[in-house]
Amino acid sequence: MVLVVQTYLSKTATMGNTSSQPKNKTGKKVVSQKIENAKKTNILSLTEHKLEEIPEEVFHLTSLRTLDISKNKLQRLGNIGRLTELKTLNCDDNSLHSGAIAPISKLAKLQSLSLGKNRLEDPANQSFPTLPSKIKTLKIHHNSFSSIPKQIVDPKLRLLEKLDLSSNNLASIPAGISNLVALTELILDNNVIVSIPNELGQVKKLKALSLRNNYIQVKSTSFTDANPQPIPASVFEDTLLIDLNLHGNPMTNTQLNTFEGFDAFLERRKKKKTTALTGGALVSMSVCGLE
Repeated sequence: MVLVVQTYLSKTATMGNTSSQPKNKTGKKVVSQKIENAKKTNILSLTEHKLEEIPEEVFHLTSLRTLDISKNKLQRLGNIGRLTELKTLNCDDNSLHSGAIAPISKLAKLQSLSLGKNRLEDPANQSFPTLPSKIKTLKIHHNSFSSIPKQIVDPKLRLLEKLDLSSNNLASIPAGISNLVALTELILDNNVIVSIPNELGQVKKLKALSLRNNYIQVKSTSFTDANPQPIPASVFEDTLLIDLNLHGNPMTNTQLNTFEGFDAFLERRKKKKTTALTGGALVSMSVCGLE
């Protein structure tokens, strides 16, 4: 009897796990139904449909505001430039190259764009398009850039608040980063960056900077013109930075503590914690992810 009960319970648990992880339905009928529903909602998700091209019917949804075409096999975006009301576009996990995303330039109302896990490469090899000036969130993680295209630091992107360029092959940050006057969050994890330019200190609204798993290191804490501080004092002193992650870089907390301006960063964090927590909280160096 005990064995029977245990077997029943085991099967019931397995069935429960299966039902809790439903698979996305695919097929032409499903796609057609989603497109029909989108005429009413102005929201369309065609993620994980094994699409090699965007169905032509999608381009007739001229009132569409949100489109998710992630996790497909797309190599081009077709006539997506017709969707002039689009505010959110997710193209993650496809096979798009820079030339293929050119129609995005026509999406004047676009505010959020995600192009992670595609085949975007250096500007020298591919022509990167001009980006819509209203973009607030831009995610281009897991591509093959070794330098940041000038279109990403265009002075016209005065509304850009969040930029994710993690998991590329970036060795440096261009001086043009100072053009992004509204930037509050910059994610550069998993690159090959060795230092930060002084111009980042001109991004006055910057609050979060993630540089996990890069190559920022300190050969000597006697900083000179020949041996500059890899994160300039201006980044600590002239911005609103309260969240800095350096985990996985070849440097220590002790070395970081010698950086000019770092005390100002800690004091700012402490004040932020004080307003958030009753009685306040002292901030330790471990907040930066270093040993």
